[in-house]
Amino acid sequence: MAGTMNSRYWGIAARGLAMGAADVVPGVSGGTIAFITGIYQELLDSISRIGPATLKVLFKQGIAAAWKQCNGNFLVALFAGILTSIFSLAKLITFLLAEHPILVWSFFFGLILASTIPIARRVERWTWQTTLALLLGIAVAILVSEMRPTQITATPLSLFLSGGVAICAMILPGISGSFILLMIGIYPQVIAAVHGFNVLALGWFAAGAACGLLLFSRLLSWLMHRFPGITLSFLVGILIGSLKIVWPWKLPAALESEKLAPALSNTLPTTFSQVTGEPSYIVGAVAAALSAVALVLVIEWVHWRHVSNIAQES
Repeated sequence: MAGTMNSRYWGIAARGLAMGAADVVPGVSGGTIAFITGIYQELLDSISRIGPATLKVLFKQGIAAAWKQCNGNFLVALFAGILTSIFSLAKLITFLLAEHPILVWSFFFGLILASTIPIARRVERWTWQTTLALLLGIAVAILVSEMRPTQITATPLSLFLSGGVAICAMILPGISGSFILLMIGIYPQVIAAVHGFNVLALGWFAAGAACGLLLFSRLLSWLMHRFPGITLSFLVGILIGSLKIVWPWKLPAALESEKLAPALSNTLPTTFSQVTGEPSYIVGAVAAALSAVALVLVIEWVHWRHVSNIAQES
């Protein structure tokens, strides 16, 4: 039993690594990875248990009981993976986005597109309410994608508020916290703080993220339990709408100044080649997208096989 539990937490840490890598990319949400790897509900429930009730258990029953109530082993394993990924992969992801942007965006486009299928399948019955929620989610994601970049100074207050806003986006599948940071103009400062290990700046940002996470996770957990079909439909809509953000072929905003998403404008592969004079890498892009689709299908198959095995054992 102990060996099984240890292997599970190694698997949770691996999911955290994937979530951290996704969160570094402006336009991709770690929440999407949590959803397709089957830990989204547990993540929300675990975080939402942290609060006054946990302190009450701590004082009355001790550390072990409080740790068990908030699913401490799960959270430590997951966030250890996320933080390890962010600090170790931030430079690699930045390099890949600079050197091979079309292939990277294509991979995440396929990842998000494929992840809508298993999530939509979890909606027990499609009604006019779930359809409306789906359309609302699409509209929200498109509106977010049309935000225009601003620039703000990295002060303790702005870092705290940015951390709170970004973490809310990060745990929503389809809405990227990095993209929100990019739009409000503080993404470069946060990445610089990560690269330079600016403890003070990262501390303020982390404090805001912790507050936002504790509050927003409670709301999402309540919605998932109270209105699962409508909430899932809304999340599917957000994923579909966010495909606009991660479309691989983009023109610089200077070429099409009317559209910014983020500071870039989506275009067709042929138009991209004609305007920029660069290859469209269509074959590589399709291969990257299909590999992401295959990855999602494998993850979904492994998850449901694991679930069925647990059901049979019980």
